[in-house]
Amino acid sequence: MLFSRRLMLGLAMAGTMAGALAFPALAGEGLTEIDLFFPVPVDGKLARDMGTLIKEFNETHPEVKATAVYTGSYDDTLIKTRAAIKAGKPPSAVIMSANFLLDMQIENELTNLDGLIAADGKTKDQFLGQFFPALQGNAVINRSVYGVPFHNSTPLLYINADKAKEAGLDPNKPPQTWAELTDWAKKLTKREGDKVTQWGIAIPCAYDYCGWMMETLTMTNGGRYYNEEFGGEVYYDTPSMLGALTWWNDLVYKHKVHAPGATPGPAVSTSFISGNAAMMMLSTGSLTYVRDNAKFNYKVAFIPRNVRNAVPIGGASLIVPSGLEADKQKAAWTLIKWMTSPEKSAWWSRATGYFAPNMAAYKTPDMVDFLNKNPDAKTAVEQLDVAKPWFATYKTVPVRKTLEDEVMLVLNGKKQPKEALAAAQKAADETLKPYNAETSLKLP
Repeated sequence: MLFSRRLMLGLAMAGTMAGALAFPALAGEGLTEIDLFFPVPVDGKLARDMGTLIKEFNETHPEVKATAVYTGSYDDTLIKTRAAIKAGKPPSAVIMSANFLLDMQIENELTNLDGLIAADGKTKDQFLGQFFPALQGNAVINRSVYGVPFHNSTPLLYINADKAKEAGLDPNKPPQTWAELTDWAKKLTKREGDKVTQWGIAIPCAYDYCGWMMETLTMTNGGRYYNEEFGGEVYYDTPSMLGALTWWNDLVYKHKVHAPGATPGPAVSTSFISGNAAMMMLSTGSLTYVRDNAKFNYKVAFIPRNVRNAVPIGGASLIVPSGLEADKQKAAWTLIKWMTSPEKSAWWSRATGYFAPNMAAYKTPDMVDFLNKNPDAKTAVEQLDVAKPWFATYKTVPVRKTLEDEVMLVLNGKKQPKEALAAAQKAADETLKPYNAETSLKLP
């Protein structure tokens, strides 16, 4: 998504020919050199913050020289990590989208972290116990630990409080249901003749974000996106997802309170910051960007429900790819533990807007003070009570894209929801077929 003042564009242009932006450590002799691949999936100055973090790590760990390499979006980071593994030169650690871990584990691309945890004298339960329970669904596979929660998110409803008051709405009593949100969006939409000068609501739909939003809406409509216990099933052609997509489509074409077309996340945040949209659904990972750039009062709230309050976890975990030498694996583990400690987890949360996965982060003095001054940062954490794992399947990306492609057609006015979801289900089932066939052969 967008950086403040288009920082991301500048960073990407300043990257290597492969598109990576590196923050090198100070040179030294006899060090274990490791690379950390990291994506930038949200608004803000995250890449600069990563440089600060890695510089501090290197200064406090003289035995390791870490280099942070910017690898683009979550999807780009998966592609580049897999290419590096295939070439026999895997990075030592990666900030990987949490919902890719199952697919990578199926393809034998991840290091099982149980041994590293045991070497520290801890049980898996002791190690995982430091993180919010809602995050464990995307970290544990077949009862083993494959990822360490690093920066995590839930979707939030962002409200321009000034515009809400102008429309006679109370931003301190945000909409709780889809019906209330629709009513708010109607009152917040402004027109001059046939031209819309202010949209009531903006919801992102581009690759990755669109699937997350569909999971969000489906969950709040009482449904499921996928089988949480098995990587070979998704539930696209269902009444709960049909209701979700129909409501989204109605916001665009029936109520005309949402801009037509599939709008990428950066355009949504820009629309909100500029005042062109009075509300938006976006990641808590964009909270710092909004806080730093909004020239108006704003509020954040839970995602409204139709049937139930529920949201999917988003964000990323730290992983160790397979195929590493023992010294690099050990150094990567040192980096991962440091980055996910209460103090660093809290610092990263304050810097980026993601919530800190380490529960003890919220007891650190700096975090207590920060939350007292920025109560909006508490909303995503409070929403964890109704949070579930992020969708994860065999071949997560192509399976997800079969849905996203169809949703984009709906939002562009080229298909109706029922037809689109039937097509998405058919395409997803075809992609999942090899995994299901192999799994069935293993049955007794």
